[in-house]
Amino acid sequence: MLLRNAEIFCDIVAFRSFSKAAEVRSISQPAISQALQQLEEYLGCTLIDRSKRPFDLTSAGELYYEGCRRLFDEYRRVENDVQQIGDRVTGRLRIASIYSVGLLQMAGYISQFCEVYPDVDLSIDYLHPDEVYDRLARDEVDLGIVSFPKDGGDFSSLPWQEQEMGLVVGPNHPFAVRDDIAWEEIDGECFVGFTTELKIRREIDRQLKRAKVSVTVVHSFDNIENIKRAVEIGAGVSILPLPTVRREVDHGFLKALTFQDRRLYRPLGIIHRRHKHISNAAEKFVELLHDEPPADDLILTSTGVSSKA
Repeated sequence: MLLRNAEIFCDIVAFRSFSKAAEVRSISQPAISQALQQLEEYLGCTLIDRSKRPFDLTSAGELYYEGCRRLFDEYRRVENDVQQIGDRVTGRLRIASIYSVGLLQMAGYISQFCEVYPDVDLSIDYLHPDEVYDRLARDEVDLGIVSFPKDGGDFSSLPWQEQEMGLVVGPNHPFAVRDDIAWEEIDGECFVGFTTELKIRREIDRQLKRAKVSVTVVHSFDNIENIKRAVEIGAGVSILPLPTVRREVDHGFLKALTFQDRRLYRPLGIIHRRHKHISNAAEKFVELLHDEPPADDLILTSTGVSSKA
């Protein structure tokens, strides 16, 4: 019981939420609160200051969390080593992915992984890129999937894909009758872009500058779905990874054009904490991502790691 309550406490802290911890463990929120109360009574001190929103850890809570996190990480490492002897894959696998590698692209992989490894408790959240790194740094997830991945410092990156990027326009745009386009032809166009703090926006801006093309940015979003909706209603054109717009193109909501010269690619990578043990379940998931994608998947499957000019 004490071990279980300590694990629940770590979940509350990791997810910064009582309700999220309850959801992950498939128990009620009152049961989560009761487990924490029992743990605090056993230890004789308060671990979480509930008077603040969001809650804060007390000094005792910080000490207990760091100790338990190291303990459980070592336990999972030993458990993983033993299970590998028996060729069994089990445990928890927590993944954070950027929005644009969303359900449409990942659903086939997730379904296939759960079918092959039914004993693994797999969860995946779709987040802003900065939050993916933050969750990895806080040890809230085991793997992250990001574009233009960082490889250095606290993080290691494994190359996964390169996705070709192209010009995306609404169905009524004059370019919609075309299949490809030269960079200089989009000079002066109204443009719907990513927000400036995102690496993909900086890379697009660099390519536009290199082509001596000037566009008028009318909207900026950190979510690719919002960009697609804005382009669809005719607010402007955009440059997006082609696999992310396949469904809209198939339904006639958008038209995607490839660039005639200087093709642009978005690299996707799988990131993890550099000095943290990678579980057997995480290794199997990485292996699956590098296998042939499910038949209905939308992913381009090159393994380069940088933009191509």
